Amino acid sequence: MRILLLIFFVMLSAKSVLADNRLVRLYAPNALTETGMMRHILPRFTLKTQVRVELAASPDQADMVWGEGGSALFQQADTVWHMALVGDAHAGTLRFADWLSGEIGQRTILGFSPNGEVLFTAPQRIVKAEEVLFFDGNPLMGHDVAASKCGRCHAVDEASRMNDIGSTPSFFVLKVFDDWEDRFLAFYALRPHGSFTQISDVTDPFPKNLPPAIMPVEMTLAELDDIVAYVATLKAADLGAPLIHQ
Repeated sequence: MRILLLIFFVMLSAKSVLADNRLVRLYAPNALTETGMMRHILPRFTLKTQVRVELAASPDQADMVWGEGGSALFQQADTVWHMALVGDAHAGTLRFADWLSGEIGQRTILGFSPNGEVLFTAPQRIVKAEEVLFFDGNPLMGHDVAASKCGRCHAVDEASRMNDIGSTPSFFVLKVFDDWEDRFLAFYALRPHGSFTQISDVTDPFPKNLPPAIMPVEMTLAELDDIVAYVATLKAADLGAPLIHQ
């Protein structure tokens, strides 16, 4: 009976996560929504991915915000619209961000031309110098650890881009975040990793009455440092470089 209840709650939790991953709440200013572009691009994204996008009434209710902050996405006359992700972005939000900045999404946005008038163009980008970071781990070993322990869900290199789970972001997309290093170092505490990940001398053992629903990932802190050193060598997915504000 306990096993059946455990299976039921695991399935219920999985359905809840899946539902969350398939709904993205987007906040966009009236200046954009009044153009009609949302009715043009959102159904196309949903048709392609089965991820639904709803407009949020305010930024604090959104998973993604279009405005002045974040990564440059497109330009309207002299205004450059940026995309910013809010909080711990779930897989659906990351997929939407990836689509918006990719070839198909950009073509969809820039191709919006009501009454034959092109409203949007590619943003004029100013690339700022990248900060040089140094890591203690071994990137070569980090690649091997990532491939064996993360690669069953995530694309960790170019060779695995076609073999990952479509609902999980690649390492290239995760590298986009300004705090990517912190996210990787604390990944075992973020959903859903905490339910199946063990870090030696850090995480508590799984409760005997609540074993992980999938094969657990076991890792040492040294291996985690190696993974972070490896991720540092990757080029982030192109979601648009932010402008330098004066």
